[in-house]
Amino acid sequence: MVPPPHPLEDEWLWGWDPTPGIVSVWAEPDGRAFIWKRQPGTHARLREDARYRPWVLLASLQDLEHLGDALRPEGLPPVPPVPGAVTYRELEGPGALRFLVSAEDGRALASAVLKGASKRLDQRVGHLRDLGPAAALALPPEEQYLVATGRTYFRDLVFDDLRRLQFDLETTGLDPSRDRIFLVALRDPDGRSETLEVTADGDAGEADLLRRLVARIREADPDVVENHNLHGFDLPFLDQRAKRLNVPLALGRAGLPGLRHRPSARGAALNRGPGGRDADAMRRARYTVPGREFIDTLDAVRRHDFAARDLPGHGLKAVARHLGLSGPDRELIPGARIHEVFLKDPERVRRYAREDVTEAAGLAHLLGGAAFALARMAPRRYERLADAGPATGVLDPLMVRAYVRSGAALPAHESGDGTSHSGAALHLFATGVARHIVKADVASLYPSLMRQYRIGPKRDRLNALLAMVDRLVDQRLDAKARAKKAPPGSAERHTHEAISAAMKILINSAYGYLGAVGLTRFSDVHAANEVTRRGRELLGLMCRELAHRGVTLLEADTDGVYFAVPEAWTETDERRVVSEVAALLPPRVKLEFDGRYAAMLSHEPKNYALQPYAGPLLLRGVAFRSSRAEPYGEDFLRRALQHLLAGDVRAVRDTYVDAVMALRRRQVPTFEVSAQVRLTKSPSQYLATRKQRRELPYEALLTNGREHWSLGERVRIYRATGGRAGLLPEALTEDGEPAPRPAPGEPTGDDARDYDVEYYVRLLKDSFAARLARGLAPEDFATVFADPDQPSLFTPSLADARPVLTVVRAPRGPEFGEDAQVVGAPPFSP
Repeated sequence: MVPPPHPLEDEWLWGWDPTPGIVSVWAEPDGRAFIWKRQPGTHARLREDARYRPWVLLASLQDLEHLGDALRPEGLPPVPPVPGAVTYRELEGPGALRFLVSAEDGRALASAVLKGASKRLDQRVGHLRDLGPAAALALPPEEQYLVATGRTYFRDLVFDDLRRLQFDLETTGLDPSRDRIFLVALRDPDGRSETLEVTADGDAGEADLLRRLVARIREADPDVVENHNLHGFDLPFLDQRAKRLNVPLALGRAGLPGLRHRPSARGAALNRGPGGRDADAMRRARYTVPGREFIDTLDAVRRHDFAARDLPGHGLKAVARHLGLSGPDRELIPGARIHEVFLKDPERVRRYAREDVTEAAGLAHLLGGAAFALARMAPRRYERLADAGPATGVLDPLMVRAYVRSGAALPAHESGDGTSHSGAALHLFATGVARHIVKADVASLYPSLMRQYRIGPKRDRLNALLAMVDRLVDQRLDAKARAKKAPPGSAERHTHEAISAAMKILINSAYGYLGAVGLTRFSDVHAANEVTRRGRELLGLMCRELAHRGVTLLEADTDGVYFAVPEAWTETDERRVVSEVAALLPPRVKLEFDGRYAAMLSHEPKNYALQPYAGPLLLRGVAFRSSRAEPYGEDFLRRALQHLLAGDVRAVRDTYVDAVMALRRRQVPTFEVSAQVRLTKSPSQYLATRKQRRELPYEALLTNGREHWSLGERVRIYRATGGRAGLLPEALTEDGEPAPRPAPGEPTGDDARDYDVEYYVRLLKDSFAARLARGLAPEDFATVFADPDQPSLFTPSLADARPVLTVVRAPRGPEFGEDAQVVGAPPFSP
């Protein structure tokens, strides 16, 4: 049966204006809006100039009473006409923000509100946001325009219809106050790569390069400009160099002004006040221009890794290699040597730079579809949605548009009544090594429970959140079906997969939106706790029913259940058990067979290692994956885990002995024992507390003559002999990314290998080897990790040693059912 149409809910979700092909919107506070459109399937581009009435939502008209006759209800023209008239419309319902006030000029409107507020409060109020979220809601101009018109980006366009350009700077260093841009790699919208280079020394040569870059971008006329770490390095570096050289950066489609800033949680660090690079007060900003969207592929990488947790890092080279976007012949040059190599072998650097922009383009196409699809829904600039959090960055604009479209008053943010948010269910049933593992996945458990039991925010009197989640689920299923029918690799398939991914982001964020007390407009901790309560009940039911069917439970949470099955079971048996339990769940809650693995080390909740029947080892959780972990320890841990999961305890011992002896013979490069850390204290902050507590990262900097550094800067440090703090100088690439790890056997330059050997031997055992402790009997663990240079006459044999599995909790109690049976762990059998 085909469900009936839901035009109102579709307007909430997709907008209502059918204008196709919008690729960028730029609005000014004075009521001017500029809309760039591309005709679907062509390169033809149009610009539309429009007028809109800037608007703001207010809880009261009190601060506008001073306008007198210039303040009129909407639809009643002033008699006689009053220049600069302000109109209002009262929205329906009990919400606090009930007056939609508009004017021809947004600055004049804001000035009028602030004038009245300053008089009422008897103090100067400088900005609408200073009135507080309970008194006023003022959106950025583009969002005012999009909400009011019901327009969205990219109607009738597919991802490949956008003209995209990638550029990447090569610089002599990382400090734009003294370093220069000497080369720019550029990939145009037709896929052609080129390099632009300085042709003269000094300021004149660099300034000429920047002018040619601006001209080339304007000539190519892209809808989107992108790169990896674009907002963290390329744009701020370009901006500062252009200002120093007095080169206008007319990168937009409307000419000057050049780059503008907007606040953001991540991006360029802009210092405020005196102090330069060492200023303590800093904020983050993104760059924006009229008519083009600046997209940073680092945002897509972080969003992907938040869900998948499978990337080796977030740097361009590491991600491109992991995703198969770069080949074995990819040119790699240490960041600190880029300019040096260019002076000797410029073609090598050109090749390196062209590969950078090619990989950035590949990342954008592979991972950027979700943000593209979100822009077809939410009333927000595409570039803002690319780095937005799903709850406040996407759902909030959708909810605001739904209420304004429906003429309903909006509730203000509430801080909550003190009720705490109950945690999600998480059960660890067994630790150690188990074989024949099955993962049963609960698809979007919390949103499914919200739909099943109609649990939504109490203050959402339109039930807009639940209605949109319902429509998202239905339309996501349709998008998935359409993607499967489309030819592999086709633009149609890519578009439908992107829509499905975007909808999944929104669906899964609905519960988080409920529980984000004080952060989201419709947060409701009581509703969130009811979802959590039902989730715990349902998870208990699944665990109880699985245990009754003879499996060994290992771990369960809202994402699913890991369990071990008897050795004689086939995949058919595994799927049958999952299907039987799935049939007992409410209709909108789906339990699916999600995978099977040869073995698993269960370390602690959400921290485990999985060995597939075929393929590489999978590591999950901070115990096994950490950006601060020393590479030598990670390598040891991965090798040791593979042996442990195969049941070969003696091979674990051999791996440990080899690692210890390599350290003591100083065969391990210094890079392998170093750790990358992010600096969170400015020089003044650290020096103020240095006498009470010395910290290795800052001591490494000071010891090596670095008296100045920036907050957020990443450095690679190690513990040197004699308790000294060591610093590796090549911690970053030329664009501020983490330096790629040298390949095994690759020369790493001058390497003193002056690290504290015994410290790193202790660290190997106390930190990395300790993560294997739950997979071994205590006496076997002691034997495996005994010091190889201190042999004992009574060392036990490991010939019969096997990994162990220990039940730490039985599936019983109120949430599992009091009559549940305790299921013991089967012995390990390789």
